[in-house]
Amino acid sequence: MYGLPESDPESERRSWAPLLAVCAGYFMVILDVTVINVAVPVIGRELSASLTGIQWITDGYTLVFAGFLLTGGALGDRLGNRRVFCSGVAVFTLASAACALAPNAPFLVVARLVEGLGAALIVPGSLALLQQAYPGAAERSRAFGLWGSMAGIAASAGPLLGGLLVSTVGWRWVFLVNLPVGAVCLVLTLRHVARSPRNADRPLDWPAQCAVVAAVALLTAALNEAGRRGWSDPVVLAGVGLAVAAAVAFAVRERLARSPVLPLSLLRSRAMSGGAVIGLLFNFGFYGMVFTASLAFQHHRGFSALGTGLALFPAVAMTMFASVLSGRLSGRTGDRPLVVSGMVLAALGLAGWAAAGADAAYALLVAPMMAAGFGTSFALTGSTATVMGAAPPAYSGAASALFNTTRQVGSATGVALGGSLLASATDFDTGLRTCMAIGALAYLTAAVLARLCVPGRSEGT
Repeated sequence: MYGLPESDPESERRSWAPLLAVCAGYFMVILDVTVINVAVPVIGRELSASLTGIQWITDGYTLVFAGFLLTGGALGDRLGNRRVFCSGVAVFTLASAACALAPNAPFLVVARLVEGLGAALIVPGSLALLQQAYPGAAERSRAFGLWGSMAGIAASAGPLLGGLLVSTVGWRWVFLVNLPVGAVCLVLTLRHVARSPRNADRPLDWPAQCAVVAAVALLTAALNEAGRRGWSDPVVLAGVGLAVAAAVAFAVRERLARSPVLPLSLLRSRAMSGGAVIGLLFNFGFYGMVFTASLAFQHHRGFSALGTGLALFPAVAMTMFASVLSGRLSGRTGDRPLVVSGMVLAALGLAGWAAAGADAAYALLVAPMMAAGFGTSFALTGSTATVMGAAPPAYSGAASALFNTTRQVGSATGVALGGSLLASATDFDTGLRTCMAIGALAYLTAAVLARLCVPGRSEGT
């Protein structure tokens, strides 16, 4: 089973435990991004939240999550990834309980911010722990494949689970479901995941950490606002400008620091930087497609929230199958062919939707959605392995954080650009075609970049 070396049932169960623990934590984090979208209108009504409060319930989590990923990675490298991962799970689980018990909107917003902080501690350590638990290239690729499939499962389960819970037992159960998952994750991690190496002599560069938190949070906030206000709005322009200034400050500090968060030698690595940009591009294409399609199904075709989740299911249902398949194939083919072919397939899917337009029969859209979902997840395993393989063990947390930060920025950009294009287009059909065409172009760019940056089989992983 799963290509791991043990043969007796007890050893095989132990070999699966680290994978299950890490994937449970990652699943919780991604599920919380998607499940809230269906619940937030009901939450707003029951807690008498203002429009701004409703936006912060959704966006506050994302801002803190994206902004503190690199900090979480640096803490994992310094204090031990298992320790930081478990701390993140504990913080996330307790914050979920606080969300479920929230008496008013301000309390819920603060609890969501704390949830985002817990998520930022979980995700970088998740990849680092998998790399530690499965040192062999083949078993590591398969572990990365299942880890990647968690995003697709959570994305597909979120709207369906959210709609089911809100309509039956109430919105507070959207957060309560995290409690048993968090408890199981903690038990499995503490019992079956080995302690991680610590680099306690490496100081935390707080000025650099503050700069990157500011850069990512400001950019994410500006992109979120761009979808509502438009790209020329002064608030959006100011946010982008401040984010660029913070990024420049981070780069200057990294050049001068004795113990940088991300050594410039790592960023000069073609595999590291190229893999991170590939992650940004395919998240841009996929989540831009999901957001645009959601609007098309709900507002253009009149689907309910639950109906929209079911309509999108073909896209996200392919992700688990594709991730596991790519993990199994990578040992035979290497990562480069899988990433390139996945990106080309996803590009063809979005190009097919652009050609079909907004009023095409739903049956004609199933194949393009499946192609985009399959291609994205098919490429995720190889790009993850590329980034993690380019980093020395002492910087595995930072490498994981860099990869996931760029992916978060890609998601936010895809959603913001999709909303802006639909709002500014002369008609819905033109806006949708433009969104899908830009997504296809992003996938093709990622394919070219993968051809140049992802190592082939002979070069190793």
